[in-house]
Amino acid sequence: MPTVVLLGTLDTKGHEYAYLRDRVREQGVDCLLVDAGVFEPQIGPEGLEPDVSRQEVAAAAGADADALAAAGDRGVAVSAMAEGAAAVVKRLHDEGRLDGIVSVGGSGNSSIAGIAMRGLPVGVPKLIVSTVASGDTRPYMGASDVTMTYSVVDIAGINQISARILTNAAGAIVGMVKAQMPPLAEAKPLITASMFGVTTPCVTRARGRLEELGYEVLVFHQTGTGGESMEELMRAGFITGSLDATTTELADELVGGVLAAYPGRLQAAGTLGLPQVVSLGALDMVNFGPKESVPERFHDRNLYVHNPTITLMRTTPDECRELGRRVGRKLSGATGPTALYIPLRGVSMIAVEGQPFHDADADAALLEGLHETLGPNVEVHELDMDVNDERFALAMADRLDEMIREGR
Repeated sequence: MPTVVLLGTLDTKGHEYAYLRDRVREQGVDCLLVDAGVFEPQIGPEGLEPDVSRQEVAAAAGADADALAAAGDRGVAVSAMAEGAAAVVKRLHDEGRLDGIVSVGGSGNSSIAGIAMRGLPVGVPKLIVSTVASGDTRPYMGASDVTMTYSVVDIAGINQISARILTNAAGAIVGMVKAQMPPLAEAKPLITASMFGVTTPCVTRARGRLEELGYEVLVFHQTGTGGESMEELMRAGFITGSLDATTTELADELVGGVLAAYPGRLQAAGTLGLPQVVSLGALDMVNFGPKESVPERFHDRNLYVHNPTITLMRTTPDECRELGRRVGRKLSGATGPTALYIPLRGVSMIAVEGQPFHDADADAALLEGLHETLGPNVEVHELDMDVNDERFALAMADRLDEMIREGR
């Protein structure tokens, strides 16, 4: 019988967790209840005893639950219980006692659950029912495969709405833990590839070539979270090599766009020693929402309305020079085989001659910045073609295959 861990703050959500537990058990799945609450439960049905107490959770973080409660510092307490919960659920998974995990609550409970769930491997079913799931969920989900659903009403008692939402949550987590993935025909070496709309032809052709060579290619849309998810899989040990053709998130990080890279972007493959082929895809642009959302200080810049919800801004020569320096520094720290492919005729489909983001001075500045910081460990290929030229894509794919084979 599969086991679902219910992780929650029982000092305020006892009745809700009892209801959720019963709905899960009705469907032939066992439950383990982990109490991440700071205080002793004040409300809750009789018989709702946690399998892992709040004292055990706090102790897993080197803290004392009663001392945390007495101190009255909610921020410190939540941080400690999150650390302890992460250790507890990881132990339960390692012991084979966690096939899926679900949590319900508000921002505090969701913070604890998000930290705990992100420590579990990719593929383990993870579900958070939360009052904050309709807003910015990145602080809770990070780059993991956590599923979040909006609670609609507050998690404050069982009523006609909350009962339906919690019943749906029980059905969702039970369905996930019971789902069986059929075996794939063949397990192939995994390659990550970074893509954006304006580099799609490049990555599509490179992916096809790598698949012909016997790899399975995982493509990540460069939305800020996309790059982080890609590099988390590298750190988890799934990946054989990286085709990082689209490094556009670095531009948003530098200038203040809405799809900014996380701080460690473009360093995971190098740190791990993975073979990597890198390019400068879409470093010509910074992303914003609808045109009216572009900050006033940028109103005189070269703006391009990509669609009604996305406005692009051309990076300046100064910004490109700094982006080049940053890419060069990151790649120079690599411990494994690293090749940089530079498309001299445009880093995106709208940066080529005749398109709105064509800017020879910015392109030249990008190269200047690169050569200021690139170390001798980086193999550099400057090709007289744009990033979406089929020959450019094939050159990158073939070189990555060569580096992987040389490493073997």
